[in-house]
Amino acid sequence: MDNHTAPGHEDKPLSQSESEQDTGEAIAVTVPVPPKYYKQTEPASIWFRSFLSLAAYLVLGYYIFPDYRVLLLITVIVMIHELGHFIAMKAFRYKDLGIFFIPLLGAYVSGTKREVSQRQSAVILLAGPLPGIIIGCVFYQWFLSDPFTFVWGLPTLLIAKAFIFLNLINLFPVYPLDGGQLLNRVFLDEESWLSRIFIFLSIGALIWVALFAFSRPSYPLLLFPAMMIMRLFGDKRMNNLEKRIEAEGINTDCEYDDLPDEDYWKIRNIIIEEHPAFRDVPPSPPYEYHEKEERIMTTVQGLLHRHLLQDVSVAGKILILIIWAAGIASPWLVNMDLDFLTRLGR
Repeated sequence: MDNHTAPGHEDKPLSQSESEQDTGEAIAVTVPVPPKYYKQTEPASIWFRSFLSLAAYLVLGYYIFPDYRVLLLITVIVMIHELGHFIAMKAFRYKDLGIFFIPLLGAYVSGTKREVSQRQSAVILLAGPLPGIIIGCVFYQWFLSDPFTFVWGLPTLLIAKAFIFLNLINLFPVYPLDGGQLLNRVFLDEESWLSRIFIFLSIGALIWVALFAFSRPSYPLLLFPAMMIMRLFGDKRMNNLEKRIEAEGINTDCEYDDLPDEDYWKIRNIIIEEHPAFRDVPPSPPYEYHEKEERIMTTVQGLLHRHLLQDVSVAGKILILIIWAAGIASPWLVNMDLDFLTRLGR
């Protein structure tokens, strides 16, 4: 068969530079996308950070509280509270669990799970304050039977009031307290405008408590509304990212393990472009992990759709409401003297 050449075209060998360019383009096309990033943090390091946060909590508290025994009592109350959350989350197979202490403010349990159940959430949220309230009621009955009993050099009445009061506060229907999260998760739609109004009212209530509820302003308490405001801005940014990702046709209705590697790098580029914290990260290609890769991975995981299972019936909500109300009413149920509550604001 004869080979024909188009008019005006002459066959000639490619120069070395042209060959390298064509070869480079071919290689760029065929280079496989590397796997998505996986966190290098081991469970041992999570618990090491928990221990460090507890140490900082104790060291700072030592200089704040006049009696180290009171500090230890409060620490025990906080630990029992958080262990209640932790054990419940562990039972419901949450991942990456850890307990972290915030000096002067308390502690929290961190964990992840894609499918969040209303029923499980109610158990987890109530598992923190209710055991402490029950322990407080037991100590109060002990005090009534023997008013002159001391534990760790502290009167049983003080221990009872500390257990009940600190856990009772957490049941108040103010976000992000356990009672507020319970209301928002089980009785309100987290994505509704009612939920947003509730969040704003909670911010206002926390600011009022920090500035006016006590004899003098308690400025450290302003950290809570400040964190909530920052979270609202963060949620808005995440919503913008979700719209960009949806416009690219990327499916985010999946677990992180099931996210295709190619989609990870596409989402990563969108995050780098839209999120101010990652503006210094070069986009791909080339496909190279950055020192902020773990934070990028966490952001990608946050963009994957979380499912809230509406699995609490009307009867279940009534039962949860009764349990919550019983916790709130616990001082009255055991006929506890509440004069100490009125003295707190003086």
